[in-house]
Amino acid sequence: MKQLTTKEEEIMGFFWKEGPLFVKELLTFYDEPRPHFNTISTIVRILENKGFVSHETFGNTYRYFATISEEEFHKGTLGNVVCKYFNNSYLNIVSAFVEEEKISLEELRELIKNVRKS
Repeated sequence: MKQLTTKEEEIMGFFWKEGPLFVKELLTFYDEPRPHFNTISTIVRILENKGFVSHETFGNTYRYFATISEEEFHKGTLGNVVCKYFNNSYLNIVSAFVEEEKISLEELRELIKNVRKS
């Protein structure tokens, strides 16, 4: 899955939360001073080129919509992180969390117990 910039992910958040939107509607989610229409339009077209949004035509304008769910995006992003930084091993991630004391052994035991119940 292709990665998104912070601004691209922010705009995808609007699509995931609100559904299909015109670029003009996207601008209403920003406080003053709002980004320029052309800036948002360019980012949306980049998202379309990356395959994250598509559009339907209304006269001479487009209404854009997400083609990937937020859950699919998060799963793909996690997969990219695992592949890039942890040698494609979820075990390496858990080991890193334990070594850096981000998760205790008791929490790890609880996680194993919960997984076994599933």
